[in-house]
Amino acid sequence: MILSSTPTMEEPVLNPHNKEEYPPMHTAEHILNATMVRLFGCPRSRNAHIERKKSKCDYELAEAPSDEQIALIERTVNDVIARDLPVTVEFLPRDKAAGIVDLSKLPEGVSDTLRIVRVGDYDACACAGAHVKSTSEIGTFRILSHDYGNGRWRVRWKVQ
Repeated sequence: MILSSTPTMEEPVLNPHNKEEYPPMHTAEHILNATMVRLFGCPRSRNAHIERKKSKCDYELAEAPSDEQIALIERTVNDVIARDLPVTVEFLPRDKAAGIVDLSKLPEGVSDTLRIVRVGDYDACACAGAHVKSTSEIGTFRILSHDYGNGRWRVRWKVQ
């Protein structure tokens, strides 16, 4: 008689998450953040308010983006959405995650296991929120308005 054991996968212990994001808008935020990092070399948004109807993000920039740059941001985000990228989740120990994502925004006392959300090959971020399964579920990204002051560019946007 041969006995075999099936290893059981331990459930990762994560910090509680008290937000209920609208998945298309929240996933679009990931793409917007990656776009800003790629185009401007700035950090991901330091302040974001993500809602179903419209959202806003603040970026640390030396100057306000030009009209051409704003059009490029919108076009780039929509191009990524149109690629129909898979949105996947993996759980990693914090030390391994640190080699993949910026951990500077994590709250104190965060768990040793992190949930990493990937938007295809475009973005990876530690995140506990709700996301779509594919970027094709997001819709069209539109910048509604923006303003600049004190090194902060605030952009208001939506997906439809």
